[in-house]
Amino acid sequence: MGTREFDSIIEAALREDMPHGDITTDSIIPPNARSEAVFLAKEDGVLAGLDVVHRVFEKLDPSVIFIERFRDGAAFRASDALARVKGPTAAILKGERTALNFLQRLCGVATSTRRYVEAISGTKARILDTRKTTPGLRALEKYAVKTGGGNNHRLSLSDMVLIKDNHLRQAGGVTEAVKRARAKIRPGVRVEVEAGDLLQVREALAAGADMIMLDNMTLEMIRQAVSLAAGRVPLEASGNMTLDRVRAVAETGVDFISVGALTHSAPAVDISLEFKP
Repeated sequence: MGTREFDSIIEAALREDMPHGDITTDSIIPPNARSEAVFLAKEDGVLAGLDVVHRVFEKLDPSVIFIERFRDGAAFRASDALARVKGPTAAILKGERTALNFLQRLCGVATSTRRYVEAISGTKARILDTRKTTPGLRALEKYAVKTGGGNNHRLSLSDMVLIKDNHLRQAGGVTEAVKRARAKIRPGVRVEVEAGDLLQVREALAAGADMIMLDNMTLEMIRQAVSLAAGRVPLEASGNMTLDRVRAVAETGVDFISVGALTHSAPAVDISLEFKP
């Protein structure tokens, strides 16, 4: 991961935490004090975001030494030391919370994603993320999804056409919406249509959609949609995707399963920064 592309996010997070400096550290810690600390896992998880953590400390003081013990994408266990940081004590203290906020959040997304990916292992389906991300952190959270073994859907509204229910209401139906989109977009841009029932699946197929999202359908409806499509276009199942249900959805034969919970509901992994005596 090229962390410099995330510099603006990191800088904003540091400004948020220290708008006028760290008055506690600046008043207590001598400028020449040096320390070593360890990022310690308090529970099992999947690692994502160490490069971002390293960059946090680089922004505060380039002399800080950062040593990885694990690589992004690796599974870790409670009590594992994930990385070490050595250098000016003030810089480590000032970066501690921002670094942990990024690391705990991104590990949480990667860990949640890995659970979904493992739940559908052996099927042809792949796990997709959504745009239900933390404002300002989308690129990082989608990186964590990929690190956990998932796949990114569109990064933004600019990437592809996704005609959803509200678009269909305004356009007057699937056929007209696809026609309007094709007339405006450049060649090569994909058009996906959200279908809430089998009639809309048929319309989307006839209209020439490149992909169809099966929204909140029952397992039986999804199976019928798979039969209707007969492999002509990829099908994405969406809505009410839980770990308990995702395997059954994958076994219907869909190509993709989108899971908003990967980013909007992933719990942070418990990780601490422990200073050595």
